Amino acid sequence: QVQFVESGGGLVQPGGSLRLSCTTSTSIVSITNMGWHRQKPGKQRELVAAFSSGDITNYADSVKGRFTISRDNAKNTVYLQMNGLKPEDTAVYYCWMTYSRLYWGQGIQVTVSS
Repeated sequence: QVQFVESGGGLVQPGGSLRLSCTTSTSIVSITNMGWHRQKPGKQRELVAAFSSGDITNYADSVKGRFTISRDNAKNTVYLQMNGLKPEDTAVYYCWMTYSRLYWGQGIQVTVSS
């Protein structure tokens, strides 16, 4: 069973920045698919950013140029740097990884509001 510790969420003003962190209970050195989704109120969960096939990164069109996904294998941690935040980025953000099956973190709230 894989466990996650997510941190870095909170309330930020439009235009501000946050960095989300997700630390796993297992080594991520060999994990090729992991990333972040988000779920807005009343909406389905959607991909934000992810690693696929190792170091290939994918981003939702709505966050390209503003968000950056990165990973530190030594710390078993994946990050999501979010710059230029907009009110429409308000959501619960979930980290995930595939390790024999798909695992989800518990989610962390990000609220962008003045």
